[in-house]
Amino acid sequence: MATATVATAVLPQAVLLSGMSDYHAVLVYDGECPFCSAAATALRRLEGVGAIAWDDEPAQRLLEAQFGETPFALVLVDGREERVYVGREAARELCERAGMPVLVQDIVGDNYESLADAIRTVTGVEGDPDPYHGEYPLSEEARAAFGELAANAWHTAKVSR
Repeated sequence: MATATVATAVLPQAVLLSGMSDYHAVLVYDGECPFCSAAATALRRLEGVGAIAWDDEPAQRLLEAQFGETPFALVLVDGREERVYVGREAARELCERAGMPVLVQDIVGDNYESLADAIRTVTGVEGDPDPYHGEYPLSEEARAAFGELAANAWHTAKVSR
């Protein structure tokens, strides 16, 4: 028991948050939407960022821990920065991290809802994203759930259809 306490005390918080995963950040995306899955697969360009489908249990647990419910939204959880980006802010943050030009970041962020509506219409996916947007501090409860989320994430998104 003392060994575990000593070992835990010297590990960086990022390692503790990640559950020894390769990912310090995880994108929670709509696994039913082929376009969303393809877009999430672009994460393979980003070091340390994984993806997990919204309806996977670890994603549901983290969302419940963070928000007290499970909003159906694009969510980027960064355990190292202890930040949660939701909706248009998640899209904008992903574009920035991927090195997209500022113009593209602004277009994606400012037109997030209309782009999401058009994509869902074209792909035939039912339902609308919940109106969650913004940047939030990672809650204590969500921090505790992050390790499982990161451990179950993939470097490329899976399409469930």
